[in-house]
Amino acid sequence: MKKIFLPFMLVIFLITGCAGNKDSDKVGDTKLIIGIDDNYAPMAFHDEKGELVGFDIDLARETANRMDVEVEFKPIDWSKKKEEITSGNIDIIWNGLDITDERKEYMIFSKPYMKDRQIILVKAGNDQGIITEGDMEGKIVGTQAGASPENYINGNEELLNSLREFKTYPNFKEAFTALDSGEIDVLICGELTARYEIGKTPGKFKVIEVTVGPVWEIGVGFRKDNVALRDRVQKAFDEIVKDGTAREISEKWFQADLINYKR
Repeated sequence: MKKIFLPFMLVIFLITGCAGNKDSDKVGDTKLIIGIDDNYAPMAFHDEKGELVGFDIDLARETANRMDVEVEFKPIDWSKKKEEITSGNIDIIWNGLDITDERKEYMIFSKPYMKDRQIILVKAGNDQGIITEGDMEGKIVGTQAGASPENYINGNEELLNSLREFKTYPNFKEAFTALDSGEIDVLICGELTARYEIGKTPGKFKVIEVTVGPVWEIGVGFRKDNVALRDRVQKAFDEIVKDGTAREISEKWFQADLINYKR
């Protein structure tokens, strides 16, 4: 009886194991589920009609079109993006995603396609004497939970301890509201988002020309075991860069070609 049972179980194991690998390879064959923060203008947000729009939304849609697959954008809690991507609730994250060492522990990335730096915003007419990063001492500072500035501030004990208070918000929409209302003195966010918001509401906020932390490269994030999907997306993205479509999308949103990309 043992001579029959053991080989039979081995066959079952090999069949299920092969099927599992096959399913993993087919992720994204017919549909891409893309995790986003849908309050992150101009990367992904809802316009006056309630429609989902944005720079990264346009790039992702065009890439999916080249891959001949459907695309579903799934809003996620940005501070829970690790759980979302590793659990399989989403296939990829495409939303102004900084490529950081911490994120490389649980994700693989496309080639970077943009650069962004974290800058300081204050209310117009009240720069509070801020000229350098250290001038935030004694201020109430805010940023988005799970964003690069949170990790940078929390990892810089001297800077963190110098602040009167450090607050985080679920999204930058709420963070901008906090700055406008005076709940925080200073907001740290990506320059792309900051300049878009200033252009949309002229006279309300001011950029302090201070870079907080390193300049980050932006890429598309995938689960570590999804190398095949990463490569398929990369191939399609290469095409829209080569034929100028990515440049046109950048010019639509930023009035400039900000694609920083090496094929």
